[in-house]
Amino acid sequence: MADETARLQVAPDLAERVVRSSRSRRKRARVAALATSVAVTAAAPIGYVTVGSVATTGPEPTISATLEPPAIDDTPPVRSEPPELGDLGDGKEFGHVKVGYLPERLKWSHWSVNFGDRYSTSYNFDGDRNGSYCVQIYMYEEAAVQEVEDRIQQYRDEADGEDVTIGDRTGYLVIQHVGEDGMKGTPTLFLRMGDRQRAEIMFSPVYAEDFSGAEAVTAELRKIAEGLASTL
Repeated sequence: MADETARLQVAPDLAERVVRSSRSRRKRARVAALATSVAVTAAAPIGYVTVGSVATTGPEPTISATLEPPAIDDTPPVRSEPPELGDLGDGKEFGHVKVGYLPERLKWSHWSVNFGDRYSTSYNFDGDRNGSYCVQIYMYEEAAVQEVEDRIQQYRDEADGEDVTIGDRTGYLVIQHVGEDGMKGTPTLFLRMGDRQRAEIMFSPVYAEDFSGAEAVTAELRKIAEGLASTL
């Protein structure tokens, strides 16, 4: 045993490095000290040896290192609100469209959303952005136009809704979002406003109940569509 341990060397500056390490990196001091203890014990199989603040006696020491768990960032994510169109005044002009007609008593809701090639606003009775909508107009432009065309084609394939003519423009009239439980859907009129622009005009199912029937709702949807003018 003495012959084997005699060949083991302890670096001359080991103690100095342990002290220097403890000053600059306190979190690693315990592990560095334990490593030093192992090296010194191997070089001196008997007796009592002190290096810096490290001391060992007797039989081989038992090494244990407690690893601290990684810090967990439990900060809740910040909810980002979608971009808006800003102050629209009376709400009769937004994006690239002007609204020429709205049913009586409706006001701009002070709510809007803007995703660039698609944007929307709505109207209700009290102008409260947190209130329920009565009428919503969603505009699609450029690349987003294809999305509307695909939806309309799906309705055609399912024989749901009908093609309509609004002045010199074409459109598609359909009841959207009808639930399987028989819940009333959303009366909707899609309007083609040019090669690069489509409008989706929607009546809230609750608001639609204020009218005498489906024909009266359709008449209002058509009036809104007729009054829409593109500025694109």
